[in-house]
Amino acid sequence: MSEDRQPFPALPDLSDEERIEKARAAYERLRTRHSCRAFADTHVPREVIEMAIAAAGTAPSGANHQPWHFAVVSSPKAKRAIREAAEAEEQAFYAGRAGDEWLDALAPLHTDQNKPYLETAPYLIVVFAQRRGGIDDDHVTQNYYVTESVGIACGMLLSTLHEAGLATLTHTPAPMHFLREICQRPKEEKAMMIVVVGHPAADATVPDHATIKKPLSQITSWI
Repeated sequence: MSEDRQPFPALPDLSDEERIEKARAAYERLRTRHSCRAFADTHVPREVIEMAIAAAGTAPSGANHQPWHFAVVSSPKAKRAIREAAEAEEQAFYAGRAGDEWLDALAPLHTDQNKPYLETAPYLIVVFAQRRGGIDDDHVTQNYYVTESVGIACGMLLSTLHEAGLATLTHTPAPMHFLREICQRPKEEKAMMIVVVGHPAADATVPDHATIKKPLSQITSWI
């Protein structure tokens, strides 16, 4: 074997039935994840967030450059600044910038420009995509498949947080330039989303529309 290679990690030796059951169990857990828009201010251990980000950091990426940065915001001052800036953008969005078709699509979810959860939830994880940096974070080396890589990492982040029994919400105010300034990130990084993390409020609800998922037959083709 080449000196710059390692054996592929050992995978569990399972029967077909066991593999099916594990896949089904993962599906049953993940299908209960929904976006939460009413959070409690209940404490969440920092280590939970650290482990979830560590899990996200194992995601595949273009040339293994790992073009992501996760800025964890818990400071009340910083959370308020993010809320104020986000709500200013959302005000313009709901006032007409989005267009009628987009607003009609959002109507069943009952969303609006008010985002109190950006202050209430104990943590905001602001996910940044790094256009440059490479594996050494030199701020120069070109990164590849950045959007795809960061998207996969975000999926793994959400899955891990859900596995830890926490509620999440992905929030994407547009434009998001203010997040780079508040989080003090370099110019070659682009904010992709805010992941709101915490425990759901006692009166948190899920809109019926959000529970409708396309069936397997509609999202799959076998060739």
